[in-house]
Amino acid sequence: MDRVIEKTKSQQLKKYWPYAAGGSLLLVMLAWLIFGNHASTLKVSKDEMTISEAQRAEFKDYVRTNGQVLPIQIVQISPEEGGIVMEKVVEEGTMVHKGDVIVRLSNSNLDLQILNAEAELAEKQNLLRNTQVAMQQDRLNNQTEQAQLDMDTHRKQRTYDQNKRLYAEKLISKEDYIKSQEDYQLSAKKRSLITKRLKQDSIYRTVQMDQMEDNLQNMRKNVVLVRQRKDKLEIRSAIDGELGLLDVELGQSIQPGQKIGQLNDLSDYKVQASIDEHYIDRVRPGLSATFTRGDKQYQLQVHKVYPEVRDGKFRCDFVFKGERPENIRSGQTYYIDLELGQPEQAIIIPRGTFFQTTGGQWIFVLDKSGSKAYRRNIRVGRQNPQYYEILEGLEPGERVVTSGYEAFKDNEVLVIK
Repeated sequence: MDRVIEKTKSQQLKKYWPYAAGGSLLLVMLAWLIFGNHASTLKVSKDEMTISEAQRAEFKDYVRTNGQVLPIQIVQISPEEGGIVMEKVVEEGTMVHKGDVIVRLSNSNLDLQILNAEAELAEKQNLLRNTQVAMQQDRLNNQTEQAQLDMDTHRKQRTYDQNKRLYAEKLISKEDYIKSQEDYQLSAKKRSLITKRLKQDSIYRTVQMDQMEDNLQNMRKNVVLVRQRKDKLEIRSAIDGELGLLDVELGQSIQPGQKIGQLNDLSDYKVQASIDEHYIDRVRPGLSATFTRGDKQYQLQVHKVYPEVRDGKFRCDFVFKGERPENIRSGQTYYIDLELGQPEQAIIIPRGTFFQTTGGQWIFVLDKSGSKAYRRNIRVGRQNPQYYEILEGLEPGERVVTSGYEAFKDNEVLVIK
């Protein structure tokens, strides 16, 4: 018959070993998830990157830029009258004085306008003279008519006075008396009306003459202005200086206002530079700047800031303070250090290409052993051509990676070999 075989204690424990192993593995994985370091790492070579040290030192707040020497003033040459180029009196690079003729133009249409204006003026002058003669004749006729009316009125008044006395003495009839009275009253009334008419005519003709005289005076001014336009066919220099550019050829048609050249005022010079738009809110007139020429340093001052930004840069004009370099010429290039503020103590690190990737928001900081570098958030303040000012995130003596970060991608820990 069958007999029941009892399991030993060791056999019973073997049954639970897989569960115990699985539980232990689960605990290990849970501990790793909670307490482990999951930062992505990347192995890099120390020779392929630049390591710099943060230090507390004097930070000089300045920006370096290239400036080009220009004349202190540039005057554009633009003719007020158009025409055909007949003669180039001077060539580019010639020194000229104010009022010197540079180019002579010809304009047949302007000549015709002058002739028409003069002919119209002569016609108006003749018309005015004829009107004056006619008015004088009318004045004489009116005076003659008034004299006749005065005499006629005087005679009828005399007749009326005589008839009045005769009628009182019963020597004439009443009808003759009344008729002489009516004749006198009619003549007096006509005389009054003629006097008013002559007065109105005189006022009207005086106003007419004044208007014609004003028109004639305006036409005389118009003729003078047209003749002056002919004088402007000779394009003259507006200043003493150098003819820097003259872009015309004989026979070329020039339009009024067209730029054909420029005059350079060489009584002094300025330096014009293009500065990164990052500094546009900090650059203002009056700031000091320096540049070195040979073994000597020269002083400049910001004179004008142009608000327009092109290709990420804005323009700025500097003028000299004190001595100018010897043999200064237009077109020379100076390397200018523009001071934006006073030097101050700060934590600084050397400039590097890491900034292009991080924007100054974070950086890799080496540990004390130098075998690893960890990503850390920082805050960058001002910058100059050599250093960045660090406002937060670094302490003096800490070492950082300042070379480019393009190869590091999104890794947070660098293992340095």
